[in-house]
Amino acid sequence: MATERSYYEILGVERAASYAEIKRAFRKLAQQWHPDVSDEAGSAEKFKEINEAYQVLSDPKRRQIYDVVGTAGLGDLGGAGSPFGEGFAGFGDLFDAFFSGMGGAAAGARHGRRQSGSDLRYDLRITFDEAVRGIDKEVEFDLLDRCTTCGGSGAALGSEPVPCTTCGGRGEVRSVRQTMLGQMVNVTACPRCNGEGRVVDKPCTACRGEGRSQRHKSLRVTIPAGIDEGHQIRLSGEGEAGPRDGPAGNLYVAVHVTPHQKLRRDGTEIFYDLNLSIAQAALGTRVRIPTIEGDEDLEVRAGTQPGTEIRLRGRGVPHLRRPGSRGDLHVTVRVTVPTKLSKKQRQLLEELAAEWGEPVLSGGILDRVKDALG
Repeated sequence: MATERSYYEILGVERAASYAEIKRAFRKLAQQWHPDVSDEAGSAEKFKEINEAYQVLSDPKRRQIYDVVGTAGLGDLGGAGSPFGEGFAGFGDLFDAFFSGMGGAAAGARHGRRQSGSDLRYDLRITFDEAVRGIDKEVEFDLLDRCTTCGGSGAALGSEPVPCTTCGGRGEVRSVRQTMLGQMVNVTACPRCNGEGRVVDKPCTACRGEGRSQRHKSLRVTIPAGIDEGHQIRLSGEGEAGPRDGPAGNLYVAVHVTPHQKLRRDGTEIFYDLNLSIAQAALGTRVRIPTIEGDEDLEVRAGTQPGTEIRLRGRGVPHLRRPGSRGDLHVTVRVTVPTKLSKKQRQLLEELAAEWGEPVLSGGILDRVKDALG
């Protein structure tokens, strides 16, 4: 790559460009210079230069090093390669990534790639305690699974799928046409094998050549401690089987948690409102409170004020990504004021108010009427 040009110049973006701007610039240049599209001399080298610039600038770590010391500081982190990692081996796969809509065919049909099965979703409801502590659950569902008669190939017993003669087993057909911009290569899925590269001459009678059939499936799913409402568990390869030995999709278990009657949860933190009488708050008390381990005794000190939070560290929900670590239990004191008092209770409170020198309305309604009439 020419050292006098920076990666930013190659992609035509400012040094402060965002990742989205860098990606858009790369996509635009890739559509212009990709060797499968461009007939211009040196297009492969040009695309390699563009690819190298994108690989560095799209990675925050590499970009930071490049901004400080240039390409010399990249070492093994630099160099040309696919910006998508090992899953995209070369120009052909980059073409797939950016031109999948051209020609009306999905690029996944290239080189006889088999169609994947559908992903499935299973909604699982668990209790508050099960979410906090974790549990194993049995889930049952119906799906299209690999045919047990033909093993998923779709071919009858004693036969096998054969390479498609229309596309030569590639799964795609190409046509070249002249345009104002030069030659355009149009790639479409093979109409005979539907992009699979193989055809079944003698279909399996059980699945009619599909390679999969409907069945009921049962799985045991481990629910980790600390999972929350709306979280999903992905079980790779447990979805529907792909047609004719195609890879299976995934199963996503969506977790729904039934709320606790007394405790509230926010992430790993647990909250509980503790209602105390005036006497309990003033004199102190020992009460039973609910926790995720069960009911426990809690001592409340004398003179505790309304709204006081008593924090029990490590008594909350386990962290999903930090084993052995837990949140806290927050107990908020709520002091309840009685709306009805017996004569004895009123007398005691009036004496207390007099002791504190606080003015209050003494007596009941009848007493106050008698006092007013004299």
